[in-house]
Amino acid sequence: MLKLKPMSQLNKALPFILVISCFALWGFANDITNPMVKAFSKIFRMSVTQGALVQLAFYGGYFAMAFPAALFIRRYSYKTGLLLGIGLYAVGALLFFPAASIGEFEPFLIAYFILTCGLSFMETSANPLMLTMGEPKSAAFNLNLAQSFNPIGSLCGMFVAMKFIQAKLNPMSSAERMLLDEATFETVKAADLDVLVRPYVMVGILLTIIFLLIFVTRIQTHEESVQRSLNIGQSLKKLFTNVTYREGVVAQFFYVGAQITCWTFIIQLCTDILMAEGYTEQMAEIKSQQLNIIAMVLFCCSRFISTWLMKYISPAKMLAVYALFAAVAIVVVIMNQGRLSLYSLVATSAFMSLMFPTIYALALGTVKGDIEIGSAGLIMAILGGSVLPPVQALIIDAGHVALSFIVPFICFVVVLIYALRSLLYNKS
Repeated sequence: MLKLKPMSQLNKALPFILVISCFALWGFANDITNPMVKAFSKIFRMSVTQGALVQLAFYGGYFAMAFPAALFIRRYSYKTGLLLGIGLYAVGALLFFPAASIGEFEPFLIAYFILTCGLSFMETSANPLMLTMGEPKSAAFNLNLAQSFNPIGSLCGMFVAMKFIQAKLNPMSSAERMLLDEATFETVKAADLDVLVRPYVMVGILLTIIFLLIFVTRIQTHEESVQRSLNIGQSLKKLFTNVTYREGVVAQFFYVGAQITCWTFIIQLCTDILMAEGYTEQMAEIKSQQLNIIAMVLFCCSRFISTWLMKYISPAKMLAVYALFAAVAIVVVIMNQGRLSLYSLVATSAFMSLMFPTIYALALGTVKGDIEIGSAGLIMAILGGSVLPPVQALIIDAGHVALSFIVPFICFVVVLIYALRSLLYNKS
């Protein structure tokens, strides 16, 4: 019996390990994608606005699948929803290989869209699944443990983008690529696409393995998704007469837009500033990704510190203070103060750290019943990461890189207003 004990412990731990890995894997997908706006713009000789279609396709998948994911999980189970999400993620990642063979931009957009349809299912399934695994008294600890692996995955995504994509692309600048004849351009493009797709194909293979492991692993829960009738019209009516929830969806839309614009266009800002100092375009892009990694480390550390501070300060107050500081930091960026602008943009990540979960909690905390649909609405708000980057890209293409950060500035002002109104509602 003693010899069987380690195997028994492994059988209990394996489901947790597999589900926790999913938190890291969608963090990886999110943050390997941000530098791809600049990469695709160079590879296909496109404008920044055209390159930003990557974010439109990526976050559009979240929007499109939010309600279908909630309904699917309600009808079947968390595990089934998670498996479908992993499967779609793997298919989207593996589609990068034929997309590279075709050599056109549009197939990559389709692959990104399918990939993030999978992420939408994964996020909608994995959070409640982690809450229902193990003993009820350990539910909060289990979820917090799992969520701590999400930024670790994000850091891995940033590192892979920097070391295995940006550093290995042809060092020719965007201007030099424009001067290439068509035959040379096609040769360079094919080589660069081969570099770009390798990490995605490797992740697709890893996801296939994880899919099979989860499929054959028994995941025991103390509460499974409940199948019950659902009147979508009635649920939506209840939700959107709830002012805190309705405004929370709007605030989440603008917050995600701010996060993605800050983490995407630091590449353009850093390249603009460092090339003026004499850096080559490729070295400036690599340096910008290093700054992005520092920003993510700040984001992670700030999240732990902010969680501790919430023992003493109300979430709405902290949200208001952080949104104000973030807006001030972006003002420095807009003022175009060179290296100071870069460091200020990096610091903004520390203030963004608590925004998504705090807005989510404030909005959903006022919902009585219809949790799945309410959660789906907040996931749909991730569409902000799809809509707002192209708006900022248009300003960048007009030649105003620093001024383009007026977009995240407006976003943080919206979050600040929501935090202040939440405080007002709590007092009344």
